[in-house]
Amino acid sequence: MNSFHDKRGVLHAEDVPLPAIAEVLGTPTYVYSQATLERHFRVLSDAFRSADTLLCYSVKACSNLAILSLFAQAGSGFDIVSGGELARVKQAGGDPKRVVFSGVGKTDDELRQALKAGILMFNVESGEELHRLDAVARSLRKRAPFSIRVNPDVDPKTHKYIATGLKTSKFGVPFEDAMALYEQSRRLPGLLARGVDCHIGSQLTEASPVREAVEKVAGFYVALKGQGLPVTHLDVGGGLGITYTKEQPPSVTEYAKAVLEPLRGLEVRLVLEPGRVLVGNAAVLLTRALYRKESSGKRFLVVDAGMNDLLRPALYEAHHDIRPVRPRRGKTTVQDIVGPVCESTDVLGASRALPPIEQGDLLAIMSAGAYGMSMASTYNSRPRPAEVLVAADGWRVVRQRERFEDLWRGETT
Repeated sequence: MNSFHDKRGVLHAEDVPLPAIAEVLGTPTYVYSQATLERHFRVLSDAFRSADTLLCYSVKACSNLAILSLFAQAGSGFDIVSGGELARVKQAGGDPKRVVFSGVGKTDDELRQALKAGILMFNVESGEELHRLDAVARSLRKRAPFSIRVNPDVDPKTHKYIATGLKTSKFGVPFEDAMALYEQSRRLPGLLARGVDCHIGSQLTEASPVREAVEKVAGFYVALKGQGLPVTHLDVGGGLGITYTKEQPPSVTEYAKAVLEPLRGLEVRLVLEPGRVLVGNAAVLLTRALYRKESSGKRFLVVDAGMNDLLRPALYEAHHDIRPVRPRRGKTTVQDIVGPVCESTDVLGASRALPPIEQGDLLAIMSAGAYGMSMASTYNSRPRPAEVLVAADGWRVVRQRERFEDLWRGETT
């Protein structure tokens, strides 16, 4: 569900016509719907209400402070993968005690930062990281709460670049290695075993891989309890997909059933790391048509947003629907919607059938809330877009558009 809809021939975000935002701020601009964000968090929370569950929003999906603040006020915890994300969570009013720290390459400084903040637990991804965490914790005279990310070797049936639970993945450790690491932790005074973690991938469109992975890690959790380890948390990751085009991901209810049924009768606190499902359909990227051109019978529409603003199509060949904000009447034509970046991969939408588009027309790139602005860059020295949060019939800027002088901040001649 989302709150972007046509009203009197104009695309709106909730009750705000998108041209009104573009007229003030220009383009490209990310536009978020507060109603969508709040509804998605509420629906997911309700689906897991029968279990002791902590939702830890995955900050990497969209890290704007205003969005983090909304989720913090709704009671969310946070899944982070860097010290910068922890700093964002704290700045937005999030509680570090409801933070899990994931990622394969945590530095000593990041470990110290998180230990001093008092986070819930570290999701450890290797034996060397476990020993490093122990050393850093002892240097601070603390005990580091941890879980080990076990690799269930489950095919998530998603894009190979966002599958994270296979044997060939850089993430996690095999089950057979994980048990030995937990045993080692008993002899490391800077560590405290708190749980087990897994995550099989992103943009999951089937429930069966989720159930299979949870069954495996639940069995492992029981084995750890049987060995006398003081684990209390089971982190099953996130990854529930959304509809970009023709995907039919499980409903939140189906997803909850796939997660909760294997845990029936188990005394455990469940941790979830939702990202895309909360924010993906809560935003559009507004862009403006610059030029039309034709080459050897192929039509192109050049817009002012590029792969530096929305990387997913270039990186994953991801599909985002693209809609005129004020559709014109007339014959549709098939064309590639491309950006101004000097790369052949700067294609935001290939072979799209669109009604007539004139120079200056606004288009909305849909479902742009997840891994949109958070992956944006200044490649080609292009300032990053502005971000706007809409609430009912009002809107506010939650990130100013970068200026040219922002591009070289910190540099010297």
